[in-house]
Amino acid sequence: MIHSLAQIDHRASSGATPWHRASALGKLLLAALVLGLAVFAPSLRLLLAVHALVWLLVLSSRLPVSLLVAAAGYPLVFSALFVLSEWDGTWTTPLRLLLRPLTASLAAVWLVSTTPYPDLFAPLSRVLPRNVGDGLFLTYRALFTLLARTERLWQALRLRGGFAGPVRRRFTRAGESLGTLVVHGFERSNRLYATMLLRGHSGRICGCRHYADWTRDDGWVALAGLALVVAATTLWRA
Repeated sequence: MIHSLAQIDHRASSGATPWHRASALGKLLLAALVLGLAVFAPSLRLLLAVHALVWLLVLSSRLPVSLLVAAAGYPLVFSALFVLSEWDGTWTTPLRLLLRPLTASLAAVWLVSTTPYPDLFAPLSRVLPRNVGDGLFLTYRALFTLLARTERLWQALRLRGGFAGPVRRRFTRAGESLGTLVVHGFERSNRLYATMLLRGHSGRICGCRHYADWTRDDGWVALAGLALVVAATTLWRA
């Protein structure tokens, strides 16, 4: 999981496809359109058309298939029980229930893997309350550091026999390890805030690099959006 997130974050800044060069605002609008159709599409044909278009988006962004499967497959695990509980004996119902979360998760992977996180959160901060937008901006970056430290801590516990012995002792060590992570996160947040104050932080994080600078590559985003609109108009009642 940590490796997949790190790969996505790296490719968002180092990719060279037209999707990487397109504006963040246009890709956000396209992803919102895909999400809306994935949730509210009444016909299976329309859902299949949207799903096929999303696969074209993610494959043309040159992401490894293994990374796509790892990042987009998690919703399928959580929706498996719901699919079983709603199965009515036909193949269309489970297919529809699986395509909705898979299409939405693939669109999300495409968005975050082609958009650097400052550009991604900049337009969101204009809509969300200031504290919420700034909190999301900082939490996304700090998540990787905390996950990496958690992985190193668990490896150290295994190497030093931290998971050996009675169950009660193992629970005690797990609790102490969790407390260590909490203290580390608190200290890191204090250091980060102090660093921001020294660098002129005035109560507002501006992730405004060039998220709304339209380029020629936004034509591909507009073309994909037009294809979605045509598919929705044609197949909505199919």
